[in-house]
Amino acid sequence: MAPIKVLIADDDEDILNLVKVALLAEKYEIVLARNGSEAVDRAREEQPNLILMDVEMPRMSGLEACRALRADPGLKSVPVIMLTSRSSEKDIMRGFQDGAHDYITKPFSLSHLRARVRIWLLRSGQVPEDAPPEE
Repeated sequence: MAPIKVLIADDDEDILNLVKVALLAEKYEIVLARNGSEAVDRAREEQPNLILMDVEMPRMSGLEACRALRADPGLKSVPVIMLTSRSSEKDIMRGFQDGAHDYITKPFSLSHLRARVRIWLLRSGQVPEDAPPEE
């Protein structure tokens, strides 16, 4: 089976590295982007299986990037999980309206994050239902 590729887009290096290490432990291949525009470009180049994206980023917000991904026929079905400090109901609803599949607010638990990533990979058929979680 081909490696599972996860794109992480965040302008905060600490968050980027924390999430990267957590998902590398799950044996996912990691692609990084530091702004929304780079996230869209990297998604088109790398064809990730799932995208984790901050809302507030330079050059293009995560919401704008999510809309661009939904408009791309090759990427429109890739699960996008927003990972952000914006936690109001209005912000969360905006994320869903702009095409996010899920919304996780900062601060977050790494085990919760890993579980949500796995759930969306399962739902989208990216990993088999009977595949054990990585230890």
